[in-house]
Amino acid sequence: MTTDTIIKGLRAPEGSDGAGLTRERALGWGGIALGLIAFVITLPPFEVRTIVPSLVLAAIAIVLGVLAIGGGERRVGGGAIFAALFGALGAYGASRSGVSHLEVVVSWSALTAAMLRYATPLTFAALGGLVSERSGVVNIALEGMMLMGAFFAAYGADKTGSWVGGILIGVLAGMALAAIHAVFAISLRSDQIVSGTALNFVALGLTGYMYVDTYGANGTPDNLPAVPEINLPTDSLGFIGQAISQLNLLVWGSLIAVILVWVVVFRTRLGLRLRAVGENPKAAETVGISVFKVRYAAVISSGGLAAFGGAFLSIGFVHSFSQNMTAGRGFIALAALIFGRWRPGGLLAATLLFGFSSALAQRLPEFSPQLATLFQALPYVLTLIAVAGVVGRSTPPAADGVPYTREGK
Repeated sequence: MTTDTIIKGLRAPEGSDGAGLTRERALGWGGIALGLIAFVITLPPFEVRTIVPSLVLAAIAIVLGVLAIGGGERRVGGGAIFAALFGALGAYGASRSGVSHLEVVVSWSALTAAMLRYATPLTFAALGGLVSERSGVVNIALEGMMLMGAFFAAYGADKTGSWVGGILIGVLAGMALAAIHAVFAISLRSDQIVSGTALNFVALGLTGYMYVDTYGANGTPDNLPAVPEINLPTDSLGFIGQAISQLNLLVWGSLIAVILVWVVVFRTRLGLRLRAVGENPKAAETVGISVFKVRYAAVISSGGLAAFGGAFLSIGFVHSFSQNMTAGRGFIALAALIFGRWRPGGLLAATLLFGFSSALAQRLPEFSPQLATLFQALPYVLTLIAVAGVVGRSTPPAADGVPYTREGK
């Protein structure tokens, strides 16, 4: 029996559990689609000004959801009912709002561009979490690694006079923090949640101290070298073309990173070994794979990916650094990872959802300036919903979070 045969047999292929698209599941997804359509038709460019069509669509969606639940598909059916209620409430609010307000808030090209920008740091961090957790190490320190990347990218860009130097220094800082996490989680076999949480506080304190010590009350310079924008001649391709006509280089980098991580983790021998270590490390070591080496490489790589997200925030998006500027994005990235079931495509969809909610939250005060602060909570509300498992129950790698001890040690 070959090494690859043993590794492939560690776990059945994902998605092979026979849970195909049954009739009840199809009804549930149809209800979800109708619920969303009920809301969308009241927005630009459709702008249906009466709520009646939306209520009809929402009612049909509820019926489909009930049928799906009756057929045993409780989660998808519940999602259809939730989408129907959301669509009906959204349609009610949109139909009662002024057209001018709607057109300001719901500018699809601007919303799409903002969605991609807000999703970029989350995507990098979630990919880092995927690489680490596929090897069996929980990396709750993504927040701290992003923060290290954000500060040291700004610091490096300031000192080297180059955004390339800034990114390099920021990524190395994130990898250094990740290496500390790897020592505690892998070699010392400490509790990975406690270790990660402690490192988040270390990063917060270290970057805060260095920021005040280096820049004081003046803050980072206004002329920090910035990651360039990529201009594409796509304005004639509708709102999608307008949205992607001018995006930061790291936005495109995050999308490319999703493809690269998918190829490496799911289509290469290296990725096969990574997943084997995360599923059954004892069996992996039996066929000659060094569990410690794979986990160290995965955790340190995850720190570099998360630091890319932080670097985008400081020198690609805001063009400055402020204390605790990641503001919980590392934890949202973890939620996106769970939401996406530890797969690159799923986590990208999740980060785009969170990015869209962030972009929308910036525009909703147009309706009510008094509720501006409340609207900022929208991405975090979605995070809670995702973690609560409304979309579906996620199953992590079998050895995720379990310290490994060699036989005889």
